[in-house]
Amino acid sequence: MIELWTGYGIMLLIMFVGVMGNLIPGIPGTPLILAGAVGHQLYFAGQGGAGWGWVAVLAVFGLLALGLDYLATLLGAKKLGATWKGMVGAVLGVIVGVFVFPPIGLVVGPFVGAMGFEWVFGREARESAKAGVGAVLGLALGVLGKLICSVVMMALFAFAAWPSASALPAAPPPIVENPADETAKPAED
Repeated sequence: MIELWTGYGIMLLIMFVGVMGNLIPGIPGTPLILAGAVGHQLYFAGQGGAGWGWVAVLAVFGLLALGLDYLATLLGAKKLGATWKGMVGAVLGVIVGVFVFPPIGLVVGPFVGAMGFEWVFGREARESAKAGVGAVLGLALGVLGKLICSVVMMALFAFAAWPSASALPAAPPPIVENPADETAKPAED
């Protein structure tokens, strides 16, 4: 039972890192949560793991998170007039912004990147700034969607994989070796 609780705690810690990974570029948030659930199920299958049905539900939420991220970014940027060049600039801006001005770079980086790329490739400053705002809003909505899906995934796993003694298989009866024959002669002194 201790091994089951230890594995449960380690997986929750890994999943927490995955949830935080949605806020920090470079850490694959939802894939890390899903990998943790699959690893837990493979190791503890039949001993109180979450079950493959729950892992499938987590996979659906993982795909939903990726889809929300993509759609929110695309719609936010397109709604305010960004082109693909502005989107490339926004992504590069996030990467540079995280390392140059953490955590403010997460907001300033995509704006400057999208605006800069739009402006360098021939758009006027006002249109470029509007595209930069759209890129930031889209990225923010995408991150929010992924974060919500990740928290739901972690909560579902925590519920489904809760270690309980009833989930464990029946223990085999203890092996009792033949005790020493009590009627044997005592050893002579």
